[in-house]
Amino acid sequence: MRSLILKRPLAFFLFIFFSFHSPFSLIDDYQNAVKAQNSNSTGTSPSISSQDPLGRGTPRGTASGFINAVADKNYQKAEAYLNLEDVEDVKKNTEIVKTLESLLNHNGYLYPYSSISNESTGKSNDGLSSSIERVGILSINGEEMDLTLEKIAGPDGAPIWLFSKNTVKLIQGIDIRSFNASGTIETLLPSFLKRWSFGGAVIGHWIAMFLIGLLSYLFAWAFVIITSKIIKTSWKSANHEPVSNIINAIAFPLQLFLAVWLLVYVSNQMGVSIVVRQKFSWLPVICTIIAASLLLWRVTQFLSDFSQRKMNLRGNVSGVSVILFLNRAAKMAIVVFGIIAILGAVGVDVTTGLAALGIGGIALALGAQKTVENFVGSVTVITDQPVRVGDFCKVGETVGTIENIGMRSTRIRTLNRTIVTIPNGQFSSSEIENYAHRDRFRFYHIFEMRYETTPNQIRYLLVELRKILYAHPKVNPDPARVRFTTLAAHSINIEIFAFIMVIDFNEFLEVQEDILLRMMDVVEASGSGFAFPSQTVYLSRDKGLSQEKSDHASTTVEEWKAKKDLQIPKFTSEKIEALKDSLTYPPEGTAENSNL
Repeated sequence: MRSLILKRPLAFFLFIFFSFHSPFSLIDDYQNAVKAQNSNSTGTSPSISSQDPLGRGTPRGTASGFINAVADKNYQKAEAYLNLEDVEDVKKNTEIVKTLESLLNHNGYLYPYSSISNESTGKSNDGLSSSIERVGILSINGEEMDLTLEKIAGPDGAPIWLFSKNTVKLIQGIDIRSFNASGTIETLLPSFLKRWSFGGAVIGHWIAMFLIGLLSYLFAWAFVIITSKIIKTSWKSANHEPVSNIINAIAFPLQLFLAVWLLVYVSNQMGVSIVVRQKFSWLPVICTIIAASLLLWRVTQFLSDFSQRKMNLRGNVSGVSVILFLNRAAKMAIVVFGIIAILGAVGVDVTTGLAALGIGGIALALGAQKTVENFVGSVTVITDQPVRVGDFCKVGETVGTIENIGMRSTRIRTLNRTIVTIPNGQFSSSEIENYAHRDRFRFYHIFEMRYETTPNQIRYLLVELRKILYAHPKVNPDPARVRFTTLAAHSINIEIFAFIMVIDFNEFLEVQEDILLRMMDVVEASGSGFAFPSQTVYLSRDKGLSQEKSDHASTTVEEWKAKKDLQIPKFTSEKIEALKDSLTYPPEGTAENSNL
């Protein structure tokens, strides 16, 4: 734990203080050199920002030029960055520059260079006039005022940006000696730390900046640790996954964000030199981007780990593969967009790169259209789960068992024992009939009886066939339907419909076989028989129908009528309850029945 506490701030401050030279100045110098080289090679006129020797062609150039001039204690040069037209006494120009420097040192604030426009036209969406640019804030007599630049025509007619007349008017009558310096760095620093200067500010301010940064980091670290302990103490769920993992994931990004912004706020309130603070103006922006990217990275990893555990518990190997792929893709996107955001924050023009990236992405998407389609299809199949490995199903015209769901395709073992591979894009858009989720089987048959069958024989059949359905323990009595439906061309049709309460197909065949055999016994007992198709011609001596059995069926029906017990058109609930599970299944005399 101690090593972790020491390593993180050490890396943090090495990163800050060994790179104190603002990357904006390096990038601006590089861009200006490129512009100058292009201008010389093509013979065209130089850019606006390079026409002015002081770099006042853009708001950012004016702001950074003024700070650099103040850092060099070249107040005469710094005067060139202010619009001093309305100042009557030229001797006060240097005093005005020093007053502006003091205001910036004492609770003043200059925006990070990344937030200041580097275009000669300034910002067009800030709600101000096109010739006015807001670049910071001044605190005058406890009131905050906007620090603004204004665009004017230079000596050669090219536009240049200067600190506005209104800004100069605000600070013109302020006495530097009236500033309340109590509690600032200047009053706290010992005299020997004020003797030497470095980078435009006394050594004491650099040391103060380092100490403020160190204390800010330690305070942020302590705040995050204490807050985490309080949450875990007051909320029991915070000690268990996944809440504890979420807290751990956001702890360091929050700590980094809080440390940087404490550094900015405290250094401003303590009156650290604007030269020192502006050297690190890029730091809050970049650290915020890094903290946000790190937070997204950790949240992505947490979601990936959580989803993988869920998929492993379900035995979904394909789902784990998809999650790993999405995790890598999301992290790659976080890194790419983080780098783009950082480059934009330090002043690099990423518009061209983004345009090229967009064109390349379109070309890649067109070339990998089928691959992307199959990947999206695999994600759909895995998340929606219309089928799982081992399910017996029908996909389009293919019937078989799912053997594997991959990133690109799904393999099905057909009834012929062959393997059919279907791309996931096509698979997810096909009609899928999954037999594995069937909770019962439909029993549906039409008995075609001979036309010699009498009405009483039909009644006998209707009653006795229903008895079988109601009495069989494997048949759901609701609905269990036996109906005389049709006088067909060559037969009298009786429709039989019910659900057999089994989920295995082989067991369904066994139960169906038993029911059909019982129903054939009933048909034979009724004295009727199954009809032959009328188009079939056969020569035989027809023995005719059994008169004895026909009389028996008629007698039975008449007895039911006499007793008012004819269960037509439907059975009474009492009769159904009495018949329930009264049949023996498996049938008597079978091997399975003998084992019961």
